[in-house]
Amino acid sequence: MSESTIKAIKGGEFIIRKSTPEEIYTPEDFTEEQRMIAQMCTDFINQEIKPNLDRIDGMEDGLMQSIMDKAGELGLLGLSVPENLGGMGVDFNTTMLATEYLGLGHSFSVAYGAHTGIGTLPLLYYGNEEQKEKYIPKLASGEWKAAYCLTEPSAGSDANSGKTKAVLSADGKFYSVTGQKMWITNGGFANFMTVFAKIEDDKNLTAFLVEADSEGITLNPEEKKMGIKGSSTRQVFFNNVQVPAENMLSERGNGFKIAINILNIGRIKLAAGVLGGSKQSITESVVYANEREQFGRPISKYGAIKYKLSEQAIRTYALESATYRASQNIEDAIAALKESGMDKGQATLKGIEQFAAECAMLKVAGSECLDYCVDEAVQIYGGMGYSAESSVERGYRDARINRIFEGTNEINRMLTVDMILKRAMKGELDLMGPAMKVAGELMSIPPMDDLPEGVFAKEDLMLEGFKKTILMVAGSAVQKLMQTLGKEQEVLMSISDIAIDTYVAESTLLRVQKALINKSEEELAPQIAMVKTLFFDLSDKIAKHAKDAIYSFAEGDERKMMLMGVKRFTKTNEINPKELRHLIAGKIIEANEYCY
Repeated sequence: MSESTIKAIKGGEFIIRKSTPEEIYTPEDFTEEQRMIAQMCTDFINQEIKPNLDRIDGMEDGLMQSIMDKAGELGLLGLSVPENLGGMGVDFNTTMLATEYLGLGHSFSVAYGAHTGIGTLPLLYYGNEEQKEKYIPKLASGEWKAAYCLTEPSAGSDANSGKTKAVLSADGKFYSVTGQKMWITNGGFANFMTVFAKIEDDKNLTAFLVEADSEGITLNPEEKKMGIKGSSTRQVFFNNVQVPAENMLSERGNGFKIAINILNIGRIKLAAGVLGGSKQSITESVVYANEREQFGRPISKYGAIKYKLSEQAIRTYALESATYRASQNIEDAIAALKESGMDKGQATLKGIEQFAAECAMLKVAGSECLDYCVDEAVQIYGGMGYSAESSVERGYRDARINRIFEGTNEINRMLTVDMILKRAMKGELDLMGPAMKVAGELMSIPPMDDLPEGVFAKEDLMLEGFKKTILMVAGSAVQKLMQTLGKEQEVLMSISDIAIDTYVAESTLLRVQKALINKSEEELAPQIAMVKTLFFDLSDKIAKHAKDAIYSFAEGDERKMMLMGVKRFTKTNEINPKELRHLIAGKIIEANEYCY
């Protein structure tokens, strides 16, 4: 095991560990080969998707399939697939980068993500050699298209409560699958489906590989949706569908585990996908703001518009920083597991599982970042933004689903805390020791140390305070509520929001600190401004989340003590937010596009 692997951060460890800029991966670290793949994705979107958006949304017969075929010819459907199975076998970071650039494809992005993610990965990571050799090359080339049949009318967030049944035949050769699945992306044209069902009275689901032309499969008409109108979404009915016994995926009762692990991948991939959309929204916003004149000058000259452009940029830059930091952490974990002798598929699953909390956090942060960006794009366009003639109208509608995809943001917030606490209970993460230390600190007089020097001296201290806030609130909540904490959803969501904001803040700070190793403060003035403005805003947000939680479970002296802690740990930096936002927006306005 390499020295760098030994030092690799663990999932959730960011709360108690001080990371250095040199340790993290940033978008500035992409190789030339990775940038070439990103350019290939950009060219594909520009040539095949953007000219055909109206046709795609109109569900023109056969169009999406033909576009998927072209993506397959370029190798875009097989990026994660090993070369021996017909794919490109690229690393995790590269698949994330491709996902970002293909995230500009509106309904195509959904079809692509469903095929390459939930449609292909369960088989790739859990299938036996015979299953993979039979199906994976067809999926990697685009000859076959994939769908994923998990959700049912009565089983959404509680996926394991599904009622679809699988009954083994008397001769043991087939399972007869009967049930109803809904919201199935690519359902209208898929050749291959991963279907989840229960055998007898099993507690957990079992997964099956089902060919879509099997007798007994019927489809409802296409769903009419708010956005992503060009994405095929259908209900799928299974009526005694005969599935060969050898098409069981993994083991009996392992389906729920498969679903959860694949969701982890989907969550961080969603963060990458919405990143592309966020950048595109900013570019559309500034192009219009520079062209649109009111009261004798472009609206980009006005402070209100500069505020919007700067806030779009800050949130997007911060999301990008956190996403690729986590992506590299996962890559490092995968590499370490492979070195220990684990095969790549299992290593990938295990590596991502270690960072399940970060995946959930980024899904929330990403979908809400995109929501903000597209909403403000519509606002900058004004009346034109509400017209179907503008590109931002489609972006606004299409973005809304991301807060529901891959588990709702509310579910993911609660999962974040749950997963971190479970790692702590397993002894994989020492949270209680640092939490007790912070509790002891509340009883002591704050030190009067001189402020350290450096461009981010104040922000470094603020970050320490944010982490202490997580430990104080979460530690007290665990002690106070014990076994009932899981039912206190409002408290869990408040703690989660503190953790998300802290992770994003730290990632952004570390990224700019790393950039400052090779560039001057003058060259990076807008990026420095983004860090300072982000911390300025988050100090109040974190304080509010902490107070919401504290007032929900603490009383008397305990409450007073913790509120004093919040005041101590969320002190803000003293900046001129207007000036810094003008600096951030100014660079975008001059470039006439997102340029960070």
